[in-house]
Amino acid sequence: MKTYHRYVALGDSQTEGLGDGDDVSGYRGWADRLAEHLAAANPDLLYANLAVRGRQAARIRDEQLPVALELRPDLATVVAGMNDVIRPGYRAAEVAGALEDMFAGLTAIGAHVVTATFPDITRVAPLTRPLLPRVVDLNERIREAAARHGVTVVDMYPLAFVTDARMWHEDRLHISSVGHARLAAAMAQALSLPGSDSTWMSPLPALPVPAAWRTAATELRWLVTFARPWIGRRLRGRSSGDGRTAKRPLLAPPAMNDQPMPGRSGIG
Repeated sequence: MKTYHRYVALGDSQTEGLGDGDDVSGYRGWADRLAEHLAAANPDLLYANLAVRGRQAARIRDEQLPVALELRPDLATVVAGMNDVIRPGYRAAEVAGALEDMFAGLTAIGAHVVTATFPDITRVAPLTRPLLPRVVDLNERIREAAARHGVTVVDMYPLAFVTDARMWHEDRLHISSVGHARLAAAMAQALSLPGSDSTWMSPLPALPVPAAWRTAATELRWLVTFARPWIGRRLRGRSSGDGRTAKRPLLAPPAMNDQPMPGRSGIG
């Protein structure tokens, strides 16, 4: 097993940790959880998280990649592209090109890079069905670019449990604490970290099928509470990341948490 000394995470709100905490207590997220797992194997680990919510792939490349290269990581994660997929004017080749630029730049300095594909978002938010071809295409482009640069891919798309509602925050844009714990565990297994295993792939316990009226009420509440404000920001040309900067711009020891390791008992 390789020991990592400097881990840098690049990305958007998922990597920042939205859905796993709040603006008052702070966000933990899968990258923080993975850093904790890495630090258990190497107490000298240093960790930086450059992710900023709302960022699209090209902006992540332009803003975060130069900083990451200066930090000289031996491990980096790059998860981005969904903010592009859900916007008008989506250009698949440009998004994939930005991701590949990050893969190429980081592997060129000797970093082990890990990325992930995206789930079938139509099973999370049925109204996004027109976007499914974009997700499928982007996932294939991610796999192809990763293969060209020796990047490890955590392929989440084929896994049915990933679209379980409990894996997602109620806004359906971000994964929940359970989802963050599972993704961290998937990354840990991909890196063959001590204590990692495949339990993160276990289906969640079955729930009763809700009544039709309850499903309809849930969809209406989601539209009013989350979808409408998101659409409003897009129409005004605004982003949830406006004015925000990276939460961990410098390498430092990760803040250890006393919750169970991802993928082990409790799943986060």
